[in-house]
Amino acid sequence: MDDQASTWLPGGHAQTIWSALYARRRWITAKALIRERWKTPDSDFIDVDHQRASRQDRPLLVLFHGLEGSSASHYAQSFADWSAEHDVNFSLPHFRGCSGELNHAPRAYHSGDHEEIAWLLQRLRREHQALGGQTMVAVGISLGGNALMRWAAELGSLAFKQVDAVASICSPLDLMQSGLAIGRGLNRYIYTPMFLRSMKPKAMAKWAQYPGLFDKTALLAAKDLYTFDNIFTAPLHGFKDTADYWTRASAKPLMREIRVPALALNALNDPFIPARSLPRKDDVSSSVTLWQPEQGGHVGFVQGRWPGHLRAMPDAVGAWLMKSAGLHK
Repeated sequence: MDDQASTWLPGGHAQTIWSALYARRRWITAKALIRERWKTPDSDFIDVDHQRASRQDRPLLVLFHGLEGSSASHYAQSFADWSAEHDVNFSLPHFRGCSGELNHAPRAYHSGDHEEIAWLLQRLRREHQALGGQTMVAVGISLGGNALMRWAAELGSLAFKQVDAVASICSPLDLMQSGLAIGRGLNRYIYTPMFLRSMKPKAMAKWAQYPGLFDKTALLAAKDLYTFDNIFTAPLHGFKDTADYWTRASAKPLMREIRVPALALNALNDPFIPARSLPRKDDVSSSVTLWQPEQGGHVGFVQGRWPGHLRAMPDAVGAWLMKSAGLHK
């Protein structure tokens, strides 16, 4: 990927914030998204947004969003734009509670939820093949990318049954290092409150569904993601505590097991993810390609004249995925 960033937007914080709020996301008119509600094996639901290509047998790109993301996120819109321009089908499954409606089960979603990824990819692959489709690739953004890479590592060669290639974008592949970083310095005052503003109300709504599910007084007092995960995310999803969750859910220790073509893209100036925590060549299998440009922030990668645009990253990642899947377009 081109390592050049817009010179008028220096620094990881500026690139992260500007991309989410102001940079241009699309080159062409947005296509309508079609929402489907899928019943999960545990009788909950997941909402999946689809954008159709000219034919349903065209390649399919699946995108897994980041923490508190959705199909309205800036990166989702720019990938949808890339998909429309290249006549590729696009599907975005919303993690539980992220589609605008609280899910039913006494759980939410988490960074290492490879079982959920597995179920979603199996169904997407099956339905795509039923329509004549042969090529399917998947992208995970931030949290979604760690879960996707965790899934690819868990399945090894069996991942080829579901996807032809995968990519993670700005993902916290070492959750412990990234989790600690987001609770320190400027991050603690800029990003932590932003996430907690949406996560706490959802957690309290979950408590209203299931009174006594967790210590709501302690959760309301939480000032960082470590504490929130210790009270809510970890125990609800089978982990002992935050340390157990962040350790066991991380993809990095397992990336030598990945056999499907995989791209891990991380900017070295990402405010959330310390550069020292990123995987190196010795940490991954020969199937994994590492892109680690100097600039980009956290899912930023703004390029071009003011106000900048976000298509450079989807262009580069989309081209890599199509080539790795054996396609030229």
